[in-house]
Amino acid sequence: MTSSTAVRPAQRTPFARYRHSLWLLTKRDLSVRYTTNALGYVWSILDPLLMSLIYFFVFVLVMHRGDHGEQPYIVYLMAGLLPWTWFNSTITDASRVFNKEAKLVRSVKLPQSLWVARIVLSKGIEYVASLAVLVIFAVLAHAPVTAHIVWFPLGLVLQAILVYGLGLIVAPLTVFYKDLERAIRLILRLLFYASAVLYSPNEWPQDFHGFPIGRILELNPLTGIMGLYRCAFWPKELQFGHVIVSAVGSLVILGIGMLVFRRSVPAVLKEM
Repeated sequence: MTSSTAVRPAQRTPFARYRHSLWLLTKRDLSVRYTTNALGYVWSILDPLLMSLIYFFVFVLVMHRGDHGEQPYIVYLMAGLLPWTWFNSTITDASRVFNKEAKLVRSVKLPQSLWVARIVLSKGIEYVASLAVLVIFAVLAHAPVTAHIVWFPLGLVLQAILVYGLGLIVAPLTVFYKDLERAIRLILRLLFYASAVLYSPNEWPQDFHGFPIGRILELNPLTGIMGLYRCAFWPKELQFGHVIVSAVGSLVILGIGMLVFRRSVPAVLKEM
C-alpha cells in the first residue's frame, strides 16, 4: 500500500489529549485535601452525616414524621444529602476557581475548562467514596436494596453533566462580578429546599393559590437525579418523566455553559 493510500491514525480528541492532565489535577486536589488534614477522608462525609443526624432529629424525633414509606427516613436523608454535597461543593468551588488559582491558570498551558472539570471529578470521587456511609446506615437499618440500583450510574452521569455545565457558567462570571460568589451561596441555600433532598417530589403541593408550584419544581434537573439515586431503596421514586426532564435540562445547561465559557475565557485571562 502506498503512502498516499495509507490510513492515517485517528486524531486524538481534546479529552483524550488532556485526560492525563485532568487526572493529575484531580489527584492534586485529593492529595491536598486528604494528606494535609489529620482526619482526611472523614471530612468528606462529616458534613452530610452531621446534617442527616440533625434533620433526623428534627423530622423524626421532634416532628414525629417517622420512616419514609417502608424504609428508614435516615437512609432517605443520606441518599439525598450525599449527592447534594457533591453538587453544592462543586458549584461553590467552581465559582472561585479562577480568582483562587489565577497564577497557576495563567502559567500552565492547559484548556481552562480543565480547572472546572477537575473540580467535578474530584468532588465526584469524594461522593462515591462517601457512599460507604450510606451502605453502613442501610445495613444497620435493615433497608433492602432492589434491582432498581442499576439506574444509579445514570444518576452519576447526569449529575456530572449538570454540575460541569453550571461550573462552566459560574467560573468565568464570578471573575467579572465579584458579588456573584456570595449570591451563588444564597441561591444554593434556596435550591436545597427546592430540590428533592429532604422529601419526595410526591409530597410537593401542585398548586399554591393558583400558582403551579409543583410544575415549576419538577423542572429542577436535580429532581430526576435524586430519583435515580433513591430508587434502589424506593422504586416509586423513579419517575421517568422527571428523569427525562433532568436529562434534557442537564444537556441544555451543558450547552449553555460551553457557549458562555468559550466566549468569556479571553476576557477572563485579561481580567485575572
